[in-house]
Amino acid sequence: MFTSFPSETQILGLYFPPLFVSILAGLLCALVLAKLLDLIRLDRFFWHPPLAFASLWVLATALISLFIFSP
Repeated sequence: MFTSFPSETQILGLYFPPLFVSILAGLLCALVLAKLLDLIRLDRFFWHPPLAFASLWVLATALISLFIFSP
């Protein structure tokens, strides 16, 4: 019937929904990827770097939600 999908995650006594944790993890991954792209100078191929960062953030959040917090 039901799987062991986490309904809440506890961090320092505070309860957070799994999507919030995925969003924060996606932000950290996107920051690392953006810094890496900046170091190897691939960011010059982006038309609008903040828009590319936002898309990296959405992509990382979706992948983390899909593979870590999947039901």
